[in-house]
Amino acid sequence: MPQPNGFTQHPAELLRVGPGFSLAEQPTDVAPGFSGKKLDGATTLAARAPVLSQLQEQLFAESRFGGSKSVLLILQAMDTAGKGGIVGHVVGSVDPQGVKLTTFKAPTDEEKAHDFLWRVRPGAPGPGMFGVFDRSHYEDVLIHRVHGWADEAELERRYAAINAFEAELADAGTAVVKVMLNISPAEQLERLTARLHDPTKYWKYSPTDLDERKFWPQYMDAYQRVFEKTSTEKAPWYVVPADKKWYARAAVQEILIHTLESLTLQWPAGHFDLNQERARLKDAVL
Repeated sequence: MPQPNGFTQHPAELLRVGPGFSLAEQPTDVAPGFSGKKLDGATTLAARAPVLSQLQEQLFAESRFGGSKSVLLILQAMDTAGKGGIVGHVVGSVDPQGVKLTTFKAPTDEEKAHDFLWRVRPGAPGPGMFGVFDRSHYEDVLIHRVHGWADEAELERRYAAINAFEAELADAGTAVVKVMLNISPAEQLERLTARLHDPTKYWKYSPTDLDERKFWPQYMDAYQRVFEKTSTEKAPWYVVPADKKWYARAAVQEILIHTLESLTLQWPAGHFDLNQERARLKDAVL
């Protein structure tokens, strides 16, 4: 099978979390399976965007004639890793009317009064939709483990609930793609510094980013637990090196293309007599 432009091996194969996976052993400043440099990555991203866009349009079109398929991209990462860049440069290349973007901030008092998945379920994409979670229900096992807000028994319950929820989505026709953008502490510090030296990026900066940075080892341990507990056949995790933004974007784009292609989407034939409608067009001139 020919590989996508610029890739010598498909990132959906290279970056998928499998048995024995160790986050600590994953380099962050590499471009696995990609044969080119930054400019080549930008070229690949632009060249493959129409492919992703057409597949998303097919997904949307199928649903208008009874199709039940959808896609959910879950993005998780430490701050500054590039989640917004994935949304803007990858997801941004498809028709926005077919995209459902949900951003999860700190839960409100109302949300805290319910189980942690209560606020997540409404964000799941309906038939034909391309759903994106910018952060997600995984915050409820990551930050809670790091800060000790939930004990081990509760965390285990949440892992099981997450697996059941994602299996439910998959069984209903949603392809669940979970991506962790893996950035190094050094690269994060460089990006935080850049934000404080550029007035156009002040709005992106939050003092809590530095506060959470102090818990980096604990977060990496929490992510490792997440991969071990929740990377399943129906809802796999992909860990994407993110120090090189251009690579992360191209890799996630290819993973999404691979996922959509696996759905064997078809253009709907339409509910009309083609020859009859073509004949009617001849009499439609005003």
